[in-house]
Amino acid sequence: MTEIRPFRIEISDIDLQDLRDRLSRTRWTPEIPGQGWQRGVPVDYLRGLAAYWADEFDWRAAEARLNALPQFLTEVDGQTLHFAHVRSVDPSATPLLITHDWPASFAVYLPVVEALREHFHLVLMSNPGVGFSGPLTSPGWTTARTAAAFHEVMARLGYERYGVQGTGGGAATAVEMGRQEPGRVIGVHVNGHITFPSDDPADFADLTGSEEARLGRLQEFRDDKMGFNAIQSTRPQTLAFGLHDSPVGQLAWIVEKFQEWTDPAAALPEDAVDRDLLLTNVSLYWFTGTAGSSANLYWEMAHDPSAWAPKPRSTVPLGVALGVTDVTIRRFAERDTTVTHWTELPAGGNFLPAEQPKLFSDDVRDFFGSL
Repeated sequence: MTEIRPFRIEISDIDLQDLRDRLSRTRWTPEIPGQGWQRGVPVDYLRGLAAYWADEFDWRAAEARLNALPQFLTEVDGQTLHFAHVRSVDPSATPLLITHDWPASFAVYLPVVEALREHFHLVLMSNPGVGFSGPLTSPGWTTARTAAAFHEVMARLGYERYGVQGTGGGAATAVEMGRQEPGRVIGVHVNGHITFPSDDPADFADLTGSEEARLGRLQEFRDDKMGFNAIQSTRPQTLAFGLHDSPVGQLAWIVEKFQEWTDPAAALPEDAVDRDLLLTNVSLYWFTGTAGSSANLYWEMAHDPSAWAPKPRSTVPLGVALGVTDVTIRRFAERDTTVTHWTELPAGGNFLPAEQPKLFSDDVRDFFGSL
C-alpha cells in the first residue's frame, strides 16, 4: 500500500478517565531520604508532576495544538508511519524531513514549526514504533531500514530533493539517509549527535579544552547514565509490562531523560522544556502504548551487525549544532561525514528545538541557506 491517509488525533474520554484513575491509584515507592536525583527521579517531585498531569494538564488543548498540524498515515514495509506535513507559505521552499530522538516525539518540534515553515516544507516524522507510528508490527527496524522508509515517505510526497534534520538517535538516521541517497539529500543537519573515537591514539592528540570536556561527558554517560540503554537493548519486552501498565512508571522513565539531557542550567525538566509540552510528549507515549516498541528500537540497534561496522564516508554536507550537553567531536564527525557547518551554541541540551527554539531554528536556516 502506498496510500497516504489524512489523520487526526482523537483520544477518547474513556482513555482520558482511565489515565486519571490510574494516576490516582499509584502505589508510591519509598526512597532513601536526601538523595536528590542521583539514584533516579525523586518521589516528591514525581508526585507533584503526576498530580499536575491528572488534575491540571489539559490534554484537549494539547490535542488541538497537535491537530493544527496536518497529519497523515502511510504504510511502508509493513509498518504504519505517522507524520505531520506542514507546507511553507513559500512554494519554492526546501523540503525538510525531521526525525526525533528517544524519548521524544514529533511534538517537541511544536515550538519551531512557525519559524521553520517560513523557509521549509516540513515533514515531521514519528519514528517507527513511537506514537502513532506504533506499535511495531515486525522486528528488524534498524537505523538503515528506518532511513530507507523515510526516503519512501518523501518520494510518496513528491519530493525529489530535500534536506534532513535529526536529533540524537534521529541524527544517526539522518546521516544514514544522506549515505543511502546522496543524490536526493541536499544536506543533513544534526544536534545531539554522538561521535566515537577509534582505537587510534591519534584521535586523542591535541584535543581542545572543550573537546576534552565533551569526551568527559561521554565517559560519564557511559559510566553512569546507560541504565536505560542496557535494559532497552537487552530486555525491552520485560520493561514494557511496567511502563505500559503504569502511567507514573512511563512518566518517570521519560522525565528522567529530560532532567539528565537538558541544559544543566535548568534545575528541573520543566525549567528547560515547557511543562505542558513535556506532558504532551509523555501522553503520546502513554495513549499509543508504545513504551515497549520504542524500547525495541534499542534492541534492534544493539543486535544489528551492520550498526557498528565501518561505513563509507558520507559526501552529503553535514551541519552540526552543539548544545552545552553535547559530546560531538569534530574530527570524529569528519571521519564519517563531510562537515561544512559547525555551531557551538551558548545554551540548550539534547532537546534543543524545545529548549532553545530560536537558536535551533536559526542554525537550521543558516546551514541550509549556505548550501
